[in-house]
Amino acid sequence: MIAIASSAGLWWTILRTSLEERLAYRADFALGTLMRFLPIVTQILLWKAIFEAAGEKEIAGFQYKDMVAYYLIVMISRALSSMPTLASSITLQIRNGDIKKFLIQPVDMIGFLLLMRVAWKLVYYIVAIGPFALVFYLCRGFFDGWPDAATMLAFITSLAMAFLLGFFLEVTIGMIGFWFLEVSSLLFIYMVLNFLLSGHMFPLALLPDSIEPWVRALPLQFLAGFPTEVFLGNVTGEAMLRGLWTQFMWVVFFLATSRIAYHYGVKRYSAFGG
Repeated sequence: MIAIASSAGLWWTILRTSLEERLAYRADFALGTLMRFLPIVTQILLWKAIFEAAGEKEIAGFQYKDMVAYYLIVMISRALSSMPTLASSITLQIRNGDIKKFLIQPVDMIGFLLLMRVAWKLVYYIVAIGPFALVFYLCRGFFDGWPDAATMLAFITSLAMAFLLGFFLEVTIGMIGFWFLEVSSLLFIYMVLNFLLSGHMFPLALLPDSIEPWVRALPLQFLAGFPTEVFLGNVTGEAMLRGLWTQFMWVVFFLATSRIAYHYGVKRYSAFGG
């Protein structure tokens, strides 16, 4: 019991310290958060221009209001699942030798990084709750209403798993730094694929029929597109349950993969620098 209480106290201290660190420059962080909302206007005007140029009321089953609603919800999903600089910071710590602090201290590296990201996301949403509320109030006409309780629960569950999937996926990529000193090109490729194939840039339903099934077989759609489709009611019933189960399996897969990569990476690691 004493050991459990001591461990819980350690992790709480890490979480509290991460929150304090994130709030140290709260004015700069708040300004950066507000600036992220500016592209919303651009996206709304862009899709309006696309529909007007196409001369169609629907594109791949999406009306203009549906497309704007999709983008607004996917913004929430993307903000939760994105992990800026996580993989690159891991590779940098490996290359510089800073990672050895986790090898000589009783702190699990992956758990430490996870708590840091939880703290960062908490601060982000605390700061962004006001702008989010304002944006959704001004854009309420693009939505047909709130989903039912079951759909809302599925959406929240999918969001939580999107966060975990985004975290463990990036940690797995970062662990490649144990085998390769320079992975910036790989990280850039992943970033581009993530932006295009997660459903962040556009709904995956807009992809050609020959490509869409292959893209949906990847885990990237569960970072942004799938939670958004759940909220909007585009995925229901058995398809929604199957999607949630698949998303959960991807989380487990990358959790295990990151752990295995860390285990074997440490075995071949030689500490330099730091």
